[in-house]
Amino acid sequence: MKEKMLCTVDSKGVATITLSRPEVHNAFDDELIQLLEKTLEQLGKDKKIRALVLAAEGKNFSAGADLNWMKRVAEYSEAQNCEDAAKLAAMLNKLDSFPAPTIARVQGAAFGGAVGLVSCCDIALASERASFCLSEVKIGLLPATISPYVINAIGARQARRYFVTAERFSALRAQQMGLVAEVCAEGELDLTLQKLVNSITNNGPRAMAMAKGLALSMSNRVIDQALQDQTSALIAQVRASNEGQEGLSAFLEKRAPEWMVIDDVEK
Repeated sequence: MKEKMLCTVDSKGVATITLSRPEVHNAFDDELIQLLEKTLEQLGKDKKIRALVLAAEGKNFSAGADLNWMKRVAEYSEAQNCEDAAKLAAMLNKLDSFPAPTIARVQGAAFGGAVGLVSCCDIALASERASFCLSEVKIGLLPATISPYVINAIGARQARRYFVTAERFSALRAQQMGLVAEVCAEGELDLTLQKLVNSITNNGPRAMAMAKGLALSMSNRVIDQALQDQTSALIAQVRASNEGQEGLSAFLEKRAPEWMVIDDVEK
């Protein structure tokens, strides 16, 4: 039986999770959600992981929920539905809080819950032909579980539109709203991804994890004395850390820091 998801880790510590159901446009069901959640948990504990790429096989990134799964949950009780939805919520939270930088590689369509996956990643790259749709209301449902992440990505104002209209929008529109960081030609998607990954793997692993947490924790905070004291204490802690000391020494000595992975072609 063909695997619904593939996971690889390269020599630089870059993990790639690939949705592997192109025959159903990489739609996900309860089994795939469980696989994703388990894999994210395992990778998140691995200190060697420097970055995570979320990709998909075939023409489309993901059509969202699998129809056969939807048929099954339609027969669930409210309690069973709550339990089922909680598993999706847990997986999304694992992706959103993943310690290393995360990148979504989006080609083709990303509908429904797939927009949630993209929203949970730190950075999203999309091909020019990529398109997005928060399609839940078309069948009388809500983008409830993904809503916190989508709203964080595009803002409440845009969410109020696309949650209720279920309009399909382009990669360029997604970029305008902040859902997508970069849009490129289909043939340049992997090259753009590799350049971004190379930038990430040059940086301090612990510093990146802390910087990611910083961006999340400082959002919409009042800049008062307590916040100033907190950020001052944080940078002091990092400067005194082993990684901070190594980074500063490498900069001053004009050498590569010990964490930087240099390709053989660059040597």
